[in-house]
Amino acid sequence: MKNLTRRDFSLTLGKGLIATSLLGSSNLACATEVGNQKKKLGVALVGLGSYSTYQLAPALLDTEHCYLAGIVTGTPEKESIWKDKYAIPHSNIYNYANFDSIINNADIDIIYVVLPNSMHADFCIRAAKAGKHVICEKPMAVSVAECDAIIDACKKANVKLSVGYRMQSDPYTNEVKKFVRERTFGEVHFVSSDAGYISQGNPDQWRLNRELSGGGALMNMGVYSIQTSIYGAGGNPISVTAQEFSTRPEYFKETDETITAQFEFVNGAVAQMFTSHNANGNRLKCHCANGWFELDPAHSYGPISGRTSNGNVISFSHQSQQALQMDDFAKHILLGNPNIAPGEMGKRDMIIVEAIYKSIAEGGKKQNLDLGEMGIVS
Repeated sequence: MKNLTRRDFSLTLGKGLIATSLLGSSNLACATEVGNQKKKLGVALVGLGSYSTYQLAPALLDTEHCYLAGIVTGTPEKESIWKDKYAIPHSNIYNYANFDSIINNADIDIIYVVLPNSMHADFCIRAAKAGKHVICEKPMAVSVAECDAIIDACKKANVKLSVGYRMQSDPYTNEVKKFVRERTFGEVHFVSSDAGYISQGNPDQWRLNRELSGGGALMNMGVYSIQTSIYGAGGNPISVTAQEFSTRPEYFKETDETITAQFEFVNGAVAQMFTSHNANGNRLKCHCANGWFELDPAHSYGPISGRTSNGNVISFSHQSQQALQMDDFAKHILLGNPNIAPGEMGKRDMIIVEAIYKSIAEGGKKQNLDLGEMGIVS
């Protein structure tokens, strides 16, 4: 991705819109329809940046229900590298210009969009119109309107949609949800969640470019803090108040550096979240009526670690979160298992993101949230 210029992205988006209009409502039947199911689903990664290179592709070597079947890249040099390393047929290698011809490839069942945030909606919609199931890396899009467009496109094409929330498949997350659901330590009163790191890389990277990222720390690490606040409290927030801080304005010229926000929940619980591109944070702690439990680290690739007020250690054997995540989605398609990270969850989180930015713009004014109709609480 780093070899593509902003002009390349713009040209790509333009071509995508033309190609999408030409495709119209045409749609290939997915290879996983009843009566023609595959044992393992073929995944094509769109965008071969560091996350695809060092996390998703290796994870697909360990998955049980899906495998790496194809790639889409804007960097020609990567084609031969990936082809040789993962034995990918030449016919399953695409670029951004010919992406829409993937509609004719029966090897590809799932398209995983791992591009800059501003490109998610375009490529997810095009993937859906090509008759492929879709995984959209988080955040789902750069606006609620784009989330709606992705959801609508997938429904119209009758394909499944998931957001790349790897932590939703992690056993530590499910243990936290169990504690909350079963009131192991009583009712949750206060949740604290931190997610951040210190950015010291290229100041021209796409995450610091608002046109490509849609925002800064909040759109990146902040999504983890939002998610953990929600499943730590056991429900969707009913309001949010937020503040923004910057200590390196010369580096973070276009995007937010550090954001804090406070949530209120219908059960009376409150949560404090912190996210930053200039401070480290990787913790979730839930204070309850009869004790507490925490994960520290809480959001990293693993191994995660946890403990409780009764002296117990929360511990599970380490597994690739990405492998678990992609297998969970494949089982949703193949076996009808629940979709644990549906598009509606991504939309809910973007509603919260927009409310946080609005609160900051209005000097920290409380923003009421009406998320009950979303049906997604964890």
